[in-house]
Amino acid sequence: MIIENKYIKDSPFVLECNDSLEFTKKLSNNSIRLIITSPPYNIGKSYEARMSVQDYLEVQKSVIKELVRVLNERGSICWEVGNYVEHGEIFPLDIYYYKIFKDFGLKLRNRIIWHFGHGLHASKRLSGRYETLLWFTKTDDYIFNLDNIRIPSKYPSKRHFKGKKKGELSGNPNGKNPSDFWEFLQAEWEEGIWEIPNVKANHPEKTSHPCQFPVELAERCVLAFTNENDVVYDPYAGVASSLIAAIKHGRKAIGAERRQEYIDIGNKRLNDELAGVLITRPMGKPVYMPTEKDKVAQIPKEWSKGSVQNED
Repeated sequence: MIIENKYIKDSPFVLECNDSLEFTKKLSNNSIRLIITSPPYNIGKSYEARMSVQDYLEVQKSVIKELVRVLNERGSICWEVGNYVEHGEIFPLDIYYYKIFKDFGLKLRNRIIWHFGHGLHASKRLSGRYETLLWFTKTDDYIFNLDNIRIPSKYPSKRHFKGKKKGELSGNPNGKNPSDFWEFLQAEWEEGIWEIPNVKANHPEKTSHPCQFPVELAERCVLAFTNENDVVYDPYAGVASSLIAAIKHGRKAIGAERRQEYIDIGNKRLNDELAGVLITRPMGKPVYMPTEKDKVAQIPKEWSKGSVQNED
């Protein structure tokens, strides 16, 4: 069965309860324009079986081999990962993954930093506040719609001060390149940071998934690396955040997820998006910053006495 044919005929999306490797084997060669996902980090979450780093990477290598096969010649892979931690030691997964993708002939275009203000606290090392997104392409002739993700220039009236173009405007009227250090707050994003709140606590997209992918992060990749009606695939779809980002912008979405609980949530979210009732965090919405008037932003009286130490 060719999944794309069923997809095009029956629905704007396909989300199937299946193993990522087995599902990907059903897809035809060169059929996917963008593969965007956040694979399991091998940290013992309920949806994964913890194993050695070496065994974990071998499993992922089998999946990546199939992903490269189905990726279109002008397509991209966006592989978002954090760290694996064992006995307090950090293993940076993006570094391990780089060699795997290179061995399959892909080319790294950017190593994008996703920064978020809140995460797990640590007491024996610095608290982690970022993850990385590796952007690979299959060939040198890849889709890159820079104009879709440009940001306003800080100095739009800046002009060339020497040479043949002296006196002419030096910027692009559509804005500037956002760079590879991303922050979705407008001011910080101009400096190239992707500052997107991770999906925790009172985030409007929060579901029962413990490591949910924010729609906002996937949207920029969809806009930059695909055209309308292109097919976007997430082999570890979770609750379908990447698929939602795709159909929000007129793309076709395919996903695989092993747990039926998340399939049910994902299908509901996708249908809610099509119905126009799904609540997601708008791209570029400023991250809330507390003021001195906020009680939680004030220094507690107990600390002024030196009786409590901050463990963050």
